[in-house]
Amino acid sequence: MKDQPVIDLDQAYPPQSLRDYALLADGYRGALIGPRGDVSWLCAPRWDSPAMFSQLIGGRGTFAITPVDTFVWGGYYEPGSLVWVSRWTTSDCHVQCHEALAVPSDPRRLVLLRHLQAGGQPSSMDVTLDICAEFGSKGSSGRRDDSGAWVFKAGDLHCRLTGAGDGNLNSEGVLCLRLELSPEQEHDLVLEVSDQPLDRQPAVDADAAWSATRNHWAEAVPEFGKSAAPRDSRQAYAVLRGMTAPGGGMVAAATLGLPERANAGKNYDYRYVWLRDQAYAGIAAGVNEPLPLLDEAVAFSTARVLEHGDKLAPAYRIDGSSAPHETQLDLPGYPGGTPIVGNWVRGQFQLDAMGELLQLYATSAGHDHLTSDDHTAITSLISTIDSRWSETEAGIWELENRWWTHSRLACIAGLRAIAVHAPTSDAGRALTLADAILAETSKRCLNSDGAWQQTPDMDKPDAALLIPVVRGALPPDDPRSRATLAAVMRDLTADGYVYRFRADDRPLGEAEGAFLMCSFAVSLAHLQAGNTVDAFRWFERGRAASGSPGLLCEEFDVRQRQLRGNMPQAFVHAMLLECSQRLDTGAMGTHDPA
Repeated sequence: MKDQPVIDLDQAYPPQSLRDYALLADGYRGALIGPRGDVSWLCAPRWDSPAMFSQLIGGRGTFAITPVDTFVWGGYYEPGSLVWVSRWTTSDCHVQCHEALAVPSDPRRLVLLRHLQAGGQPSSMDVTLDICAEFGSKGSSGRRDDSGAWVFKAGDLHCRLTGAGDGNLNSEGVLCLRLELSPEQEHDLVLEVSDQPLDRQPAVDADAAWSATRNHWAEAVPEFGKSAAPRDSRQAYAVLRGMTAPGGGMVAAATLGLPERANAGKNYDYRYVWLRDQAYAGIAAGVNEPLPLLDEAVAFSTARVLEHGDKLAPAYRIDGSSAPHETQLDLPGYPGGTPIVGNWVRGQFQLDAMGELLQLYATSAGHDHLTSDDHTAITSLISTIDSRWSETEAGIWELENRWWTHSRLACIAGLRAIAVHAPTSDAGRALTLADAILAETSKRCLNSDGAWQQTPDMDKPDAALLIPVVRGALPPDDPRSRATLAAVMRDLTADGYVYRFRADDRPLGEAEGAFLMCSFAVSLAHLQAGNTVDAFRWFERGRAASGSPGLLCEEFDVRQRQLRGNMPQAFVHAMLLECSQRLDTGAMGTHDPA
């Protein structure tokens, strides 16, 4: 065995701008891959497990395939899928690598597929595999088995890599391989990871896995011909599909600790299911036809409502268990960020989620997809709103407990929407309750211009207030609706982007980035108001903020043209998908099958 040089992985594969990362996902976990072919983030065996590749946040662990010669990078997703194609061009050749997490997926065993294709000239590629469990704190021991595959044990993880039989381990346990590809040569590397031993399972057949993966995506993602942007709609749905466990919950993002603002303390772990975000995705999946993500969103939500009733939490793990409390990892973190595990949302009450869930159920009811359990959950949600709507709570932005206007309007929208489909007793109760909440909210939460304000004692506008308006809390021509849109346009927009609210007296863009979900909310508000040209303009501006692979984060730094926060952010892709479909039909409403 040759002595392999020690590689300074921090120097070889440093964190990149967020806009340059692509997502691979199979529903149970997700990986980020950078422009040097480096898989620098992957938690196994599921989203909220400790990372085995944590180079992104300053830990050890990466799996890279990189040209030896100087190169420029590009890439693209195969249409309607999360099959990423990394493409590098050197002075002498070009080479590409197809990358995917294999699907259909296994909750306890992930399969990372990497298929290299050389161009018309010879290509030299360096392969580096550093497996470190528990966010880099537990290194791996590796050996070649009788088949020539490399097998590793790191913490509780069992790993197997095929296609790198000629590689060698250096003194730090990092597998290194120089691949010399002849013109037009193809080469597969397959990494399997499980929390169970793999020695009794046959190694994955790369050709069969690739065939199954491509067939899965072809069947899972519709064409979205009835949308303003079919390609981006398909990609948004693929992202949501990849971030949703089969039959389970959808994580809010794949990552943790990526800063919304450098060194500003806004660092969160979004590898959990927010019921609000799940509702947004389900509503988007039910605009024109009942796509599978709609039924899965309803099923996950119903299970949580029936289990927890009026103690419903804002967020859960994908298996329905509670999200953990926040702790901080002893790692450097992504530059400008802090590696936080768990989320402070545990223990919060967010009233608006109850209304969003009723809007989700109304969408499902419009397609006649509700079950008896769903109806029981609806009755429970109406009771929870009835008993708790006057309480202070954390609201959509998860801030201090206040009497947030948006939460009341979200409940009004949900109650009105579900009343169309609920049994007579629930329908009457829902409408009576919606009227009572609206009367009190109108009394307490309108400013001098007639627009909705954040709270009774905070007279500033909030872009979130547009969402329940377009979802039916008020008629489109209601003076309060028009005044709120005008206030958001006047006070919360700059350079074609929308900010959620003014945190202080600083100019927009200095306190935080533009909030991309709000760009799509403004588009929907203009569509509802009949301003079709403006609706398209705000939609196009919002989707143009994506990075090279077409993914969107929570925020966009307009001045620096950089994505900010954890990525990809599911609810932004959900709002893009909803907006694209509604712009094509020119109609609003969450429960009318188009």
